[in-house]
Amino acid sequence: MISKHSPRSPNPVDIHVGTRVRLRRQLLKMSQEKLGDQLGVTFQQVQKYERGTNRVGASRLWRMSQVMDVPVSFFYDGLDVADTTHEFAENDQTPIVYDFINSTDGVSLAMAVSKIKNKAVRRQVLELARALAEDDS
Repeated sequence: MISKHSPRSPNPVDIHVGTRVRLRRQLLKMSQEKLGDQLGVTFQQVQKYERGTNRVGASRLWRMSQVMDVPVSFFYDGLDVADTTHEFAENDQTPIVYDFINSTDGVSLAMAVSKIKNKAVRRQVLELARALAEDDS
């Protein structure tokens, strides 16, 4: 399998792993600084891991899994062959999901909506978001 990303751009697998690191960190309400302290790196290094700019080594990924209380496989969950080549199908929602997870409010919004037990109310929140998005267009 040949990856079609440029040599200077982050590897798609590293971007995926970084996105999963950020997702888990935010779900735990953990700062980049606190995660860095637990890993013995700076918060800037954590930022680079989360963006996929720097690759996470095997031993560090193992330590992350311990600190974040997830199996190492968590960081690869959802990784697909299409992700490794950066070729997305026309109707593939993967880029939108990555953008959402990487946005400042994405994880917080997802967590808040998922706590709404009433399915009808969740649907109303979705319709409100759609209506607000149309107003911005």
